[in-house]
Formats: sequence, C-alpha cells, structure tokens
Amino acid sequence: MLGLSRWTERGGSYRTVQRFFYTVVPWAQVFWVFFCAHLLERQDTYLLTGDECVVTKAGEKTHGLDYFFSSLLKKAIPGLSFFTLALISVRQRRSYPVFMEQAVRTAEEKVVCQAKKQTRKAKAEGPKRKPGRPKGSRNKNKAAVVLTPELLRIQKMLQSFLDTIQGTLHLTYLVLDGHFGNHPALHMVRQCQLHLISKLRYDAALFFPYSGPAPKRGPRPD
Repeated sequence: MLGLSRWTERGGSYRTVQRFFYTVVPWAQVFWVFFCAHLLERQDTYLLTGDECVVTKAGEKTHGLDYFFSSLLKKAIPGLSFFTLALISVRQRRSYPVFMEQAVRTAEEKVVCQAKKQTRKAKAEGPKRKPGRPKGSRNKNKAAVVLTPELLRIQKMLQSFLDTIQGTLHLTYLVLDGHFGNHPALHMVRQCQLHLISKLRYDAALFFPYSGPAPKRGPRPD
C-alpha cells in the first residue's frame, strides 16, 4: 500500500489506499451488473462452470493459507485457493467470471481429508483384497447422500449466484472437472435444479441398455 500511495497523484495518500482496501465491496453484484450491461446477449446460450485456482504463497500470516493440490505441479503446495464460477458463451466460446470466493478449509473439512488420506494409505500398504464382495457385507442405502464440507461450501456459492440472477438468465447445466464426477457432487448439483456435466472416473462401469429379444424365462435384462 505504501508503494501504491507513492505512485498516485494528489488525493492518493497512504490512508486513502488503506481505507479502500478496508472497504467491503459486493463483488458478486458488481461482476453481474457489469456482465448484464456489457456482455450479455439474450439470444446466446450460456453454461455455468466452476473451477478451483491455487496460488502459491509463502509465510504464515495470510488468511486462508493452507496446503492445496495444484494440478499444474501435480502435488499439494502451500498457498491460497479460490473457487470461481463463470459463464461460458456457447456462441462466442468465451468464459466470463461472475463469482469468486476464497476457499478456507474448516477444521471439519481437514478431518475429512485426513481420513481419506489414511484410508488410501491403508489400502495401498495392506494386503490386496480378494475379488468379489466381502463375506458378511450389507447393502448400503445409496439414496441417502451426505455432502462433504467442500460440496456444501460450493453449493452455498452456487445457490447464492442463482438467487442473484433469478429472472435474468436461465441456466440448465453446471460444468465441473473430474474431481466432481461422483454421486455426491451430482446430488449437490441436482439440489440446485441444475444438471451436471463432468468427467467420469477411469473405473466407471457403463453399459449400453439391453436391446435384444426378451427371454422366455427369468427377468428381462436391463
């Protein structure tokens, strides 16, 4: 801030710059008003997309500083994480950021991540499980989906943005990367009345619908 004040003209004192950074600006409303005034085309089709951006940061005092996975470096690094929602114009093939929020992991979210890490480590180090279903295992109720703290945070952002654009733009699809190609993320998106476009896991088992003749006996194959 001191460097900024030295390069400004009259009226840009250190205290003025300091007051500017302390001012609470509703950036979500600012982004949306700018988009509606200069970028919105009524005849175009828009897709809503979301992605996480990790920025490296040293030190210990920065708010939200933690270890986040960087897709560019292929490892967890100390830094800051920001989750951004953007609108993609299908006709112009351009992306317009409209909502951004810093991802600050809570203690509950850290516990969930640590538990997943320990589970993966135990599976890798332990004996290889025999193929097939373990003896004595019970069926699980797949209809009851528990959203993780990460999904709850993203869902709160998504719902806030949808409430902001209500009546101005109709959205149908939300595009997310392969990290969200799972059933809980799909459930989170459907709760917001949207459909998910994502990449499935490499081991996802997909089958074409059965179109052969009906068997004379037994159930009909799906």
